[in-house]
Amino acid sequence: MVGLNGSRRRFLAQIAGAGAAGLGMFSARGAQPTARRTRLGFDNFAVRAMGWKAPELIEYAAKLGTDSLFISDLDAFESHEEAPVKRVRDLAAGRGVQLHIGTWSICPTSKRFNPKWGTAAELLALGIRVARAAGSPVLRVVLGGGDDRLTEGGINARIKDTVATLKSQRSLARDAGVKIAVENHAGDLHSLELVRLIEEAGRDFVGANVDSGNAVWTLEDPLVNLENLGPYALTTSLRDSAAWESGNGVTVQWTAMGEGQVDWKRYFAKMAQLCPGVPVHIETISGFNRELAVSKPEFWNAWPAGKPKGYEQFLAFAKAGKPRDPWKAPVGKDAKIASQEYQRGDVERSIKYCKSLGLGPR
Repeated sequence: MVGLNGSRRRFLAQIAGAGAAGLGMFSARGAQPTARRTRLGFDNFAVRAMGWKAPELIEYAAKLGTDSLFISDLDAFESHEEAPVKRVRDLAAGRGVQLHIGTWSICPTSKRFNPKWGTAAELLALGIRVARAAGSPVLRVVLGGGDDRLTEGGINARIKDTVATLKSQRSLARDAGVKIAVENHAGDLHSLELVRLIEEAGRDFVGANVDSGNAVWTLEDPLVNLENLGPYALTTSLRDSAAWESGNGVTVQWTAMGEGQVDWKRYFAKMAQLCPGVPVHIETISGFNRELAVSKPEFWNAWPAGKPKGYEQFLAFAKAGKPRDPWKAPVGKDAKIASQEYQRGDVERSIKYCKSLGLGPR
């Protein structure tokens, strides 16, 4: 186990206290369970085609035999008032499911910021209140997406604006007992940039939502991404990835767990060392290919400081892969129904795979 200072011990104790029963750990030699198990669940975005609200998501989690659920979109709640949110919390508790709550961009200058919730600070405050009422120890937020790297001032300016929003609600978050988990999202933040954001905002109330799939969009091997973010992790949104060399650089495809190139036994063993007690949430967003045109000079306009740390490990990850075809809906089948079946299949195979490695309820 890595050494922990006093503040880090208190930090982990607060998270573990939100649901210590059933939390898990793996031995350093592999994914064999020791005294406890890691909570296992899914991110509702993985089954977005279903259009489910919170009660339906909770019932699906119970059906899959998971003990955690990441509702990463406030639209999944019919109301954000305290009483109805508490009813959702009670429903989840009755099914043995712990809730983690999330929302989207809190960077007011991000291309992804949606003003429908008011200002960025108002959205963050709303999310904190909903998370508290839902009994969630965390609120997931994002900066934006990869296109923000090309905005005026670049990603450093967007980090500054996000930090300002976070600091504006520090007292509210601390009083509510809710940690803010900033995700490495859609190519916006390299893991080391996210570490800098967290440190600048304040580790006393800000940490990371670790997204293994988004790591490849910022030119990172998912294991290296975890090594950087693990000590800051509060929650996760995980999926497998495949990558291979292609005409303009590297093409990547997200997959169900166990169907890509990530060594999940090593990954979960590393999680046990760096962030014990943090749940595994499956967020499969698979079936399409994306080329990262790293061979073209203009690609690097989004990276003015040059190739990020860990880039060589990412290239090695890509060299180990082989091309894959994207998913297509079967000919003659309704596209919506096909997408719903595809998404549920990905999640259900992923949950089964993770359980085979010792995660989830006994």
